[in-house]
Amino acid sequence: MSTSSQHSFSSVLSVNPYKDTYFSGVSSFITEATSPEFSKEQFVISYLNTKEFITAQIAISKNIPDEDLYDAINSQAYDELALDQAVEYKIQYIESFNTLDEENRHFHVFIVDPLDLTNTFVNVVEKVKYIDVIIPAPLLIKSLYTKEIIENSGFHCFIYFQENDASLTIYGDREFVYTKSIKYSFIDMHERFCELYGERIDFEDFMNFFTNVNLKESDSDYKQYFIKLYKELFANINDILTYAKRAFDIEKFENIYIGSQVQTKTELYEMLEVELNIPSNEFNFDYGFESNDVYIDQIHALMHLYVNTPKDERYECNFTVYKRPPKFIKRESGKLIILTAASFALAFAYPITYWILTYAQALQEDLLKQEYNEIHNIKITREATIKNRKADKNKALKLLAAEKKEYVDKKNTLIKIHEVKVDYPMKAKLLTLFTKDLNRFAVKVSSINYKESKDKKNKIISFNLVSSKDRKITKLVEYLTKVYEGKFNFELEKIQFNEAKRLYFSQLKVRLL
Repeated sequence: MSTSSQHSFSSVLSVNPYKDTYFSGVSSFITEATSPEFSKEQFVISYLNTKEFITAQIAISKNIPDEDLYDAINSQAYDELALDQAVEYKIQYIESFNTLDEENRHFHVFIVDPLDLTNTFVNVVEKVKYIDVIIPAPLLIKSLYTKEIIENSGFHCFIYFQENDASLTIYGDREFVYTKSIKYSFIDMHERFCELYGERIDFEDFMNFFTNVNLKESDSDYKQYFIKLYKELFANINDILTYAKRAFDIEKFENIYIGSQVQTKTELYEMLEVELNIPSNEFNFDYGFESNDVYIDQIHALMHLYVNTPKDERYECNFTVYKRPPKFIKRESGKLIILTAASFALAFAYPITYWILTYAQALQEDLLKQEYNEIHNIKITREATIKNRKADKNKALKLLAAEKKEYVDKKNTLIKIHEVKVDYPMKAKLLTLFTKDLNRFAVKVSSINYKESKDKKNKIISFNLVSSKDRKITKLVEYLTKVYEGKFNFELEKIQFNEAKRLYFSQLKVRLL
């Protein structure tokens, strides 16, 4: 258990809210809890499936201080992701250090609808009352690297199947990069299998074959349709990995880990390695827990591993709204009761004090009456002065209102002139057009300049390009010249290689015809 939790809790309870399963851990022993109950000495952790949240990458200026960071991320998430302003989404984030950017900090943002949280955990809270941590499932994988269960670096892909969700998660250099829910949960695979087989079979029969039959040794009628189903699955995985390579500039994947909520006789990782030609292993690790040979769902094991990981070596991304109340002496009600008890104690211990206070208050009352008479006279004088000042103020306000109206009229005129002369929308359209092409060839831009002659006949946009490979730049220029022939002239004088940054730099001039 983490340092912060060791002194407060004697056990850990992991919760799968989708299957209503619970596993209790004490020291290194983990057992299934069939009748979970609330306990003050029990740390409770649960998770969110990948399809339960929205995830995105957001860039925030480095000029924004840490105390304003949450508000900035919250506001930008609503704007960039077009979130419903009427819904107060739960938003958490972790910082990403994989992007080289001198001006901005980059964050992985996780967004959850509060109604989904309520619906998912309503039954859990009825049993255990409080949930200390609710974390997105992909972030649990970080502990595999922290605990050196996975020792090598590079890019790894983790694929995991559950009854109501299936997810693909990518880690690079031991840090979270990307995650996606894929439509291959057990329920989805059952539906697709029935379509391929041409006949509907019971879900229980499907799961029985999935878990207990080895395709290599089977001669069942189901075999060829399971193979078709797996090939479709692997093709879908390949498409996602191909996209990820382009989007995150990944040269290759060192390993793929694939597994499911239940044990299977068929070695899926062997089939996957043959199909994709990428080294693959089973998503089943030696966590160091003892379970008396009972199979533990990998998500449950990862949750226990997460709690045993120090806070500064794991991702802190907690969506719980079911926090346990503070200790009695820190609650407002506790403070009130303690204060009341102390007051009674003082009242009974020192009654003479109150007799003295009564006499002192009588003397104070006489002094206050004398002071009141003096202040009352001053008050009457000042009220007359204030009345005169208010009359002067009203006159001044009328003059001010007239000046403000004149100012607003002139301001509106200047704004209209500015909009006509400056806010010309063509520039934004051109930038949007070329940005799509730059993203297509994974070429980045460090700065953009726009110049035009006084007669506005000669207009040039200059893009300062940055790329990991010079071929990407040349391919981009070839593509632009071909697609926009007759619309723009493109000039690229040279491509320079920066040894220190290991990047290629070049300036592309676009002349509008």
